[in-house]
Amino acid sequence: MEHGDSPTVLPHIARLVARSGELKSELVAFAHSPRFARRLDARIEEAADRLGFLNEAMVIETIDHFVLQHRLADGSSVLERFTAERRPPLGEDERAMLLGWREVVEAVFEVQGREGDAVVLHNLLDDLPYRVHSNLGRRALGKLRTGMFVAGRIVPVHPDTDAWLVSGNLTTYPPGDGPQLALVAVQTLTAHPQLLRRNPDMLRKAWQMQAEARADFIEVFGTDLPVLDAGEAPVRMREYHRHRQERALAELDDDTAAQAMNGRPSLDELSSLPEELCDADTVAVIFDETEGLCYYADFGHLDALFTDPALARDRTYLSRLRQYLNDDSVAPLAIRRLVQRHPGNTDAVFRALLRKPTFTWERDGEDLLRRRKADHFAHEPLPSITPVGARLAQLLCTQGKKRR
Repeated sequence: MEHGDSPTVLPHIARLVARSGELKSELVAFAHSPRFARRLDARIEEAADRLGFLNEAMVIETIDHFVLQHRLADGSSVLERFTAERRPPLGEDERAMLLGWREVVEAVFEVQGREGDAVVLHNLLDDLPYRVHSNLGRRALGKLRTGMFVAGRIVPVHPDTDAWLVSGNLTTYPPGDGPQLALVAVQTLTAHPQLLRRNPDMLRKAWQMQAEARADFIEVFGTDLPVLDAGEAPVRMREYHRHRQERALAELDDDTAAQAMNGRPSLDELSSLPEELCDADTVAVIFDETEGLCYYADFGHLDALFTDPALARDRTYLSRLRQYLNDDSVAPLAIRRLVQRHPGNTDAVFRALLRKPTFTWERDGEDLLRRRKADHFAHEPLPSITPVGARLAQLLCTQGKKRR
């Protein structure tokens, strides 16, 4: 919600920020109580390096993560336990404030300036600005200057405001570290595309980019699911990535094209197979509309089994299918695609696998997948291609120029 500088809102935010410091101290003390101390100590020990060293900033971050995000045995967090059990009970406004802290934003930020007691931080990951306060007072943010960078965690002051609050420790970096921090930001985004959820425009762009990449894939392979020999797969994927690269560069002038190529992964890097696929006989490369680009080892064996269910007499075929079904790293997509390719033989294959003569995929298939692959159904799908914001792209170009 946008509140601007309303004279009634700013005092309200100031009161909440001041109160947040008192409640955060209570919350941390609650986390150190005998009920949770052993688990908290274990998290702190895990955060230490191999020599057992742990600096103060890492201790603060570990405690903050444990308090706000660590899940206890019953699925709740320390924050949620404290909010429910605190005596005297919290008022409605304070309760809403604390529960709002479950929305942690952890990122690399660039300092854009100040607004009253707040500092405006631009998140390099989701490309959004945040007006950030500290419950330690304005002086706690006094060392931040426009153009500096900070890494840290922030939470909403209250769900009904657009103000944010430092949670834990902020690590500061000089402006000259921006290009190097941009590389860290890109690696983080690639590994955690869910960080784009707070920016609908970026998320929409990611889905569009994935659709375009899939269309190019189908243009090169003639299908979105080629089954390839393991030795052939890198060669064919190189063709695909070259096709993508040539199409992208054709729209740029020479200088811009050279700049775009600087620092990008090579075609060999882009087309190399994941290490775990190197010993496979066949590899399915699926570019799904939702799941994106996925690789599956020995898919050809399973395709043969679904083509001829009589192969179920050979236990090696059923063993491979059982691995697909029980392995958390294999998405339901792979099994669904086998079913789509061979609908008439699916029931026979799964009856042999499960030893259930009455099994039918139409009635029982989705329930089977949801039981065996519950984690995949617990999260909304996200695009596998991640765009970067304009400022992050600018910093990456600066890093590229430094390498030349």
